[in-house]
Amino acid sequence: MMHIAIIGCGQLARMMALAGWPMGLRFSFLAEAGENSDCVAGLGAVVERSPAVTAEALYEALGRPDVVTVEREQVDTELLRSLRPWCPVYPDPDAIAVCQHRGREKAFLQSRGIALAPFRRVNSADTLCAAVAELGYPVFVKSCEQGYDGQNQWRLTSDNDRDALIAQLECWPELVVEAQVAFSRELSIIAVRSASGTEACYPLTENRHQGGILVSSQAPAPALTPALEQQARELAERLLQHWDYVGVLAIECFVVGDQLLVNELAPRVHNSGHWTQVAGVCSQFENHLRAICGRGLGPTQPLAHAAMLNLLGQLPPDHLAGSGEIQLHLYNKQLKPRRKIGHLNLQDPDPQRLQQRLATLEAAVYPAQAESPSA
Repeated sequence: MMHIAIIGCGQLARMMALAGWPMGLRFSFLAEAGENSDCVAGLGAVVERSPAVTAEALYEALGRPDVVTVEREQVDTELLRSLRPWCPVYPDPDAIAVCQHRGREKAFLQSRGIALAPFRRVNSADTLCAAVAELGYPVFVKSCEQGYDGQNQWRLTSDNDRDALIAQLECWPELVVEAQVAFSRELSIIAVRSASGTEACYPLTENRHQGGILVSSQAPAPALTPALEQQARELAERLLQHWDYVGVLAIECFVVGDQLLVNELAPRVHNSGHWTQVAGVCSQFENHLRAICGRGLGPTQPLAHAAMLNLLGQLPPDHLAGSGEIQLHLYNKQLKPRRKIGHLNLQDPDPQRLQQRLATLEAAVYPAQAESPSA
């Protein structure tokens, strides 16, 4: 029975473990000091990291795993590299190091000739002013690290916004300034590559965000053109092969005309791939485990159209939670505003009907937003 150690104890670690138990896999989890591990309670041993512990001692504490993987990109990549003498670590820490820092990620994509929005890296008031003058309003300013789900991100539309942000920043972290692009929609592709080099992609998914947080996903994305699908698959193939990647890689893109502009990469299973749990395919979680364990990849072509609605800071109404037509996933998290505490999956053979059901579901879960004129 293979043993997998997961760095992190959040909902993605939980769903990987839940997918792995029927496959005969065992799990342990590494928590940072003070990290909440409620999501993975009962799914395997949780080891709290101590700064003084050696890599060998940590490997022993984790139960001598056969392979180590991650549920997030904000991890200590030197720690990952230090574990390599004892077992494989997937994905490659070098890929994770690029993806965990927006500046490095964008510079890497640019160096590979991959299309993305114009950007500048800044670290002071002077460099911010110069970047804004060059790119023009509106722009987005994002921290290079710890800037997920809309955190540490600002949209500037005027010099007043710029000056207010300068006054707000007491110390200057590394930031990226991005030009706003006129995109028609946001798409993502979930790709997976096994240790043997076999690759597969799930269909492009259309995502809707609010306040920087993913609200819903639908797959396959409506009204896809063969050109967009081909672009996405070629992009995924280039990145997977460049890194000799093993595991799931998520690529988030803007659609501008007939071109995909890469927004972000995620070297892990991803929120926009949760619909795979209900689409009659091998889920992204199972395929990630298959990839890192050296097993054959499962099918990625859905048997039905599928959608996902995030539960942000609230539980669904009882009549929805108990519905036989909706798949409920809760993460064993305490309720907090805007916090991802679970998601709902649904599927339908008819994409238009699925879109209508998703809209009705969202209105039922978030009635205040549905009633607001600005929603």
